[in-house]
Amino acid sequence: MSQFYRNLEQSGMDKAQALREAMLATMKTHPNPKDWAAFTLIGEAD
Repeated sequence: MSQFYRNLEQSGMDKAQALREAMLATMKTHPNPKDWAAFTLIGEAD
């Protein structure tokens, strides 16, 4: 989640892109889906 907020605030990404990038970064160090698959975006993505 900290990577998501960092992406959102510092990179100017929209919410969907910030979450995607955070999930991809987490997948590199924790490839098991139970570590990253539970995070979802609810609501508007922009």
